[in-house]
Amino acid sequence: MNDDAKTQPRQFFSREGLKRFAIINLGVFILSLGIYFFKFPNNFTTGGVSGLAILLGRAVPVEWLSPAVMMWVINMALLVVGFLFLGRGFGFWTAYCSVAYSLETWAMEKFFPMTSPFTDQPLLELCFAIMLPAVGSALLFNNNASSGGTDIVAMILKKYSGIEDIGKALFVSDGLIVLTSFWVFGVRTGLFSLLGLFLKAFVVDSVIESINLCKFFSIVTSKPQEICDYIIKDMNRSCTVIDAVGAYSHSDRKVVLIACRRGEALHLRQRCKQIDSQCFMFITNTSEIIGKGFRTV
Repeated sequence: MNDDAKTQPRQFFSREGLKRFAIINLGVFILSLGIYFFKFPNNFTTGGVSGLAILLGRAVPVEWLSPAVMMWVINMALLVVGFLFLGRGFGFWTAYCSVAYSLETWAMEKFFPMTSPFTDQPLLELCFAIMLPAVGSALLFNNNASSGGTDIVAMILKKYSGIEDIGKALFVSDGLIVLTSFWVFGVRTGLFSLLGLFLKAFVVDSVIESINLCKFFSIVTSKPQEICDYIIKDMNRSCTVIDAVGAYSHSDRKVVLIACRRGEALHLRQRCKQIDSQCFMFITNTSEIIGKGFRTV
């Protein structure tokens, strides 16, 4: 299902549509909190539009052109460029999140002005400057949305250039922004920004995997019917049963395959042992399960 279809009124006001809308807005809010309260006051230029806004806000000696205002200007300019080059395929949620992100950051600056960081511990502040935007971005990515900014540049590069690895291209651009911070804000802030740039990529992926983490069971048992009954009737899920033969005992066995949420895994493990105390279970973590009851493509 494409982005345009998901924004149709009937689907938007459905239970799933409203849930997605709430999660996306929560993600934008958490992202704005981390950027405004922790990244801006410390001049952490870890790349992206917010990093560029911090640099330009310092370089342009105009009082009203704060980093929040500068970020608003850059995001709106990128939105216009995105619509010009990408057309309707640009995506509703990218446009919505970009506007909401800029507005919320600007509103925080107006109602909660920050003249200095919360603490005198820059490493502590860097943790929050990375963690909060990572959680916010993960919530957006997990719902097929993004905050715009350099993502728009990535879309344009992907469409009109021969660059295959857009991630590397954006990492290089973020690296240039970070290196500029050494010259503008000094070595100390530059080093913190460089550390934040490397941490950002790992933290976002880790948060996304944690949100989607599920358990995959391979249950070798001689009582497959009882286990399948529990899975179908009590867990309201389905499973796959395949034939197996013990290599040592040469006895017939069945292997029950099922993927479930973390909260269901504990109950399934306990129930399997109650049904068949001799069953053998392989339990692995997985964050990419696509199908009914989990995620859709």
